[in-house]
Amino acid sequence: MMTPAISIALRTTAMLLSLFVLNPTQAKAQATNQMSTTTAPAHITNSFDFEVRAPFARVAPLFGPEAERAWAGEHWNPTFLYPQPARDTQGAVFTIQHGPHTTIWVNTLFDLAAGRMQYVYFIPDTLVTTVDVALTSLGPSRTAVHVTYTRTALNPSVNSDVITRGESDRTSGPIWQKQIETHLALHDK
Repeated sequence: MMTPAISIALRTTAMLLSLFVLNPTQAKAQATNQMSTTTAPAHITNSFDFEVRAPFARVAPLFGPEAERAWAGEHWNPTFLYPQPARDTQGAVFTIQHGPHTTIWVNTLFDLAAGRMQYVYFIPDTLVTTVDVALTSLGPSRTAVHVTYTRTALNPSVNSDVITRGESDRTSGPIWQKQIETHLALHDK
């Protein structure tokens, strides 16, 4: 049986996905209407790249929300609403607590064989973020990782926060690389 919190989270997720992902024409019209009366909400995209000294087949699973717990640090502690029990799969819905904010995440693409993962998360009344991960094998013992963050403010009052987060996104590559390689080294022993 679905709890009221899960029901609200799933309805909110569906609404935001239909607005920002599945119906770009409607989203553009609403954004145009908003811009005509106020400052435009910030919309930024930033990417970073790094290499992991490990085979593609070993690296790719680490970008699932459940597997990421092993390397992403204590701030990455997803609470799965779906599936139960938690597992890495396309369509997973989970929350993560970031300071005073509860972020609601949807795994919109999870293709291990192709090395593609995508997540959409939102903070109600604040922002929507898409995180796109693309992995490429560079040989038997190296994997390239390309990550793109696209952030959109849901109202202009959070523009500076969205811009600050975006600036931070660009510098995340070395941190992610070190955390992943440290995790892999610990599990090689």
